[in-house]
Amino acid sequence: MATRAVPQKIVKNLRFKATTKPLNSSHPSTAAVAGAVLEKQSPPPPPSQTLPSIDLNNAEKLFSTVPTSTLIRSSAVLHATAVGPMVDVGIWALQSRLLQNGIMKDAVMAVTKKTFFEHFCAGEDADAAGRSIRSVNDAGLRGMLVYGVEDAHDNDGCDRNLNGFLHCVDVSKSLPHSSVSFVIVKITAICPMALLERMSDLLRWQQKDPSFVLPWKQDSLPIFSESSPLYHTQTKPEPLTQEEEHDLQLANQRLQQLCQKCVESNKPLLVDAEHTTVQPAIDYFTYSAAIVHNKDDNPIVFGTIQTYLKDAKERLLLATQAADKIGIPLGFKLVRGAYMSMESKIAESFGYGSPIHDSIQDTHNSFNDCSSFLMEKVANGRGSVVLATHNIESGKLAAAKAYEIGIGKVNHKLEFAQLCGMSDALSYGLSNAGFRVSKYMPYGPVEMVMPYLLRRAEENRGLLAASGFDRQLIRKELGRRIKAAIF
Repeated sequence: MATRAVPQKIVKNLRFKATTKPLNSSHPSTAAVAGAVLEKQSPPPPPSQTLPSIDLNNAEKLFSTVPTSTLIRSSAVLHATAVGPMVDVGIWALQSRLLQNGIMKDAVMAVTKKTFFEHFCAGEDADAAGRSIRSVNDAGLRGMLVYGVEDAHDNDGCDRNLNGFLHCVDVSKSLPHSSVSFVIVKITAICPMALLERMSDLLRWQQKDPSFVLPWKQDSLPIFSESSPLYHTQTKPEPLTQEEEHDLQLANQRLQQLCQKCVESNKPLLVDAEHTTVQPAIDYFTYSAAIVHNKDDNPIVFGTIQTYLKDAKERLLLATQAADKIGIPLGFKLVRGAYMSMESKIAESFGYGSPIHDSIQDTHNSFNDCSSFLMEKVANGRGSVVLATHNIESGKLAAAKAYEIGIGKVNHKLEFAQLCGMSDALSYGLSNAGFRVSKYMPYGPVEMVMPYLLRRAEENRGLLAASGFDRQLIRKELGRRIKAAIF
């Protein structure tokens, strides 16, 4: 484990110094560089700066701004997703051909809207999302505004989606200052999926054979590391056709138009991550846009690193080193990842081991190591980091680290984030301790955000899911309110 073990009592009160050892790597050259970077000592925090106490046990204080009706709905939804067979039935119903029938479709969608949709999403349109953002802002949180469209397969669909993302920026400008932390974009929604797959194949082959020329490739940052999985591309791919190059040009124009609007609005744009089949192309788009639009100490374009991938730390290190050389600030969101089952199946189909860490503890270690590395980097220089975690220990470790190196009160350097409807206790606890905290808030018609809802149902499946801590606290607070009402 790369982060030093700390007694639980000390971790709980956040009164410790989280020392970080060099990043682990199977490749000596990368590990040596990582060690040299991480051995740099950060200046201690000013004497007047005291470490905050993150209280996650006082349910009354944590949920003081949440209406009882919302707590009841949250409790019902989270308990329902804890019952595995119920989740299976729900997913089957949502994916079934029965939804093609008008009556059945209307009934299922009505139930979904009043339960899972209202819990995990911000609304069906931008106006509803704006009201949701105002609500969380009143509770001391911020919102990541997410137009909930996902994959596009042709240019007409990409153009429609771009208009939705542009409108999303306009909505963010109409809301209270600083209530929207980021506008989110999915590259899969503004570039056809087939083209992203083709680009990823070509980028992987160039990694295998550096002499392989990609005439369309613009300036970017390193996308792969020595340990990155390249098995998706078994044979040398054909160059992009003239039509594909034209589609790529259109996709670039869409992203540049969205980035420029974000620059003019001074609103950071965060690019979501996807599965490794298309992630190389997404990273290429993200880094190319960052080189153009990230200036001074103000990253406008943020990328996403999924730390459940074994190559996450190496790729992060290589990208930040390259950015330092050309003098641009980078912004990253760290997440654990959301495509575990899919990644393992793809790797197995090619006869390779999974690119995902072998254990949940390895994933925790990876997330914590990457968090520590990025926080030290932004504390000593430029850039920003978003720590998107539902794990309580990771949240506490990162909070302690932030104060140890002096960025606890430098709000533009660090943001915590959790999904709407998940880990609310951690969100409120970190916010009460003085950190900036955002909720990831997708909006759109129920049918459009259905893939997102299905992933949330899977993520919360089982009694031991991450939502278990919230379920207990919500149940405790509801019990307290009922007793107070009766007595």
